[in-house]
Amino acid sequence: MIEKKTVGEQIFNIFNILLMLVLIVISLYPLMYVLFASVSDPRLLIQAHGEILWRPVGNINLAAYRLAFSDPTIMTGYLNTLIVVTGGLAINLFLTSMGAYCLSRKDVYWNRLFTILIIITMVFTGGIIPLALTVRGLGLFNSRWALVLPVAVNTFNLIIMRTAMKEIPDSLVESAQIDGAGHVLILFRIMLPLSKAVLAVMVLYYGVGHWNAWAHAVMFIQSPDRMPLQVVLRNILLQNQFTDAMQGIAETDRLSVSETIRYATIIIATVPILMLYPFLQKFFAKGVMIGSVKG
Repeated sequence: MIEKKTVGEQIFNIFNILLMLVLIVISLYPLMYVLFASVSDPRLLIQAHGEILWRPVGNINLAAYRLAFSDPTIMTGYLNTLIVVTGGLAINLFLTSMGAYCLSRKDVYWNRLFTILIIITMVFTGGIIPLALTVRGLGLFNSRWALVLPVAVNTFNLIIMRTAMKEIPDSLVESAQIDGAGHVLILFRIMLPLSKAVLAVMVLYYGVGHWNAWAHAVMFIQSPDRMPLQVVLRNILLQNQFTDAMQGIAETDRLSVSETIRYATIIIATVPILMLYPFLQKFFAKGVMIGSVKG
């Protein structure tokens, strides 16, 4: 039997639906604006500057994407970002899972003390200057390792995974130990397979962090051939830096064409990470809730 909702509940539901629709429009429109602008006619787009776009201006024009992909700096930045994301994710997941397993075991000496000291790092940090001195002292300056090792373990992610592993019954670990399994085998054969939801959250958190990272690259990378995509995108948006992509274009058309290339590069840099979320979405809510049940 379906319970009839009161007038107050119906009004509340209508208000929630309208609020969600407004939030959806507010969230999606900036991305739709960039998408429409990237495929618009360059000259007409300049004339329509400041106007609200609900569709591409003029005929659909994909020249900006052809020019963007022909720019070697963008493709090099893409490659560098993929290297950092894949290598960084492997290091992040390995070290975070090892640390979380250690902190989740009750028989580890000074477990609570280690946990408190790690949590303190979420409040107090050394700052940029000690980080720069450490990177230079370790010989990581102007190396892709400078984009991976300083952020190898995120404290927040470590605590989430630790909490998830603490909720796995001790009887599973004890039975594995009785059968002669060591800690490495227990971690990779029991803990991680039972923590797939949290691992998916870690992949999303760490992956988005590496994909969007640019501050460390600006500070520690000098060689243009090692710059990640976000730094290349920053140079295009703020400094209007283009290489071979703008050659062969008339001087009078470069301003309008450069405007559409800016929007195209934003789409190129955003779409891959947006495509990742639908595959991890079913694990995301469950993984976050696991880490928020208890500390």
